[in-house]
Amino acid sequence: MEGRPTAAGKVLAVLATFDRERQSQSLSQIARATGMPLSTAHRVVAELAGWGALERGPDGSWHVGLRLWEVASVCPRGQILRDVALPFLQDLYEATHENIQLAVREGTELVFVERIAGHRSVELVTMVGSRFPIAATGMGRVLLAHAPSDIQEAVLEQPLRAWTQHTITDSAVLRAQLNGIRREQVVVSDRQLSESTLAVAAPVRIGPAGPVHAALGVVVAADPGAERVRALRVAVLRAAQGISGELGRRAGAGAGRVEAV
Repeated sequence: MEGRPTAAGKVLAVLATFDRERQSQSLSQIARATGMPLSTAHRVVAELAGWGALERGPDGSWHVGLRLWEVASVCPRGQILRDVALPFLQDLYEATHENIQLAVREGTELVFVERIAGHRSVELVTMVGSRFPIAATGMGRVLLAHAPSDIQEAVLEQPLRAWTQHTITDSAVLRAQLNGIRREQVVVSDRQLSESTLAVAAPVRIGPAGPVHAALGVVVAADPGAERVRALRVAVLRAAQGISGELGRRAGAGAGRVEAV
């Protein structure tokens, strides 16, 4: 028999009800999502609001508060990576004028931690803070290719979702692609997540030959042409290597804790 939820567990349960699809909720919706009595949900929400983790909108609904964002923004794993990577992301954007993204792995998912996009860039289905199954995107497959074997097997043993008619859903084909990523250090993901986009991604390491820490990618409209793809491969790989070198330098100088995926 499971024990009663702790006070901290109730707080986390309330916060966990908010995501990209549920950015704003009424108290009743929060109570239903958590399974808490309305009175309990009201008490927990009030405590979170008093601290600043939740804020109430003009219509009476609740959304994540600025204080929670402030706390999350100092996460070492994201902060150090973003600080190091941003100049290289900006250079890559100036060279391509396309969507530039940076992501890390968490379990069998990838989390997007930074993005630069121009007003003429192709529209994306991803955004900073969003999560996707790691096999769904080019950046995710870069991270999967360098993930521990138990993570790889956990993904490959499960049915692979078909996001488009082009998505690789055969685990043997995906396994072969992961081998290719490890050899070539870059992947071209053609219409795997969206019918209208193609992505080129490469690993970001802790040092030039160190463990993989993140993935860098550029997303463009589908069918950019072979010459354009070759140019993007070179540009993305060069930027990823630049970030890797700087991460290695900082790690060696003790400028912050940098961990592999």
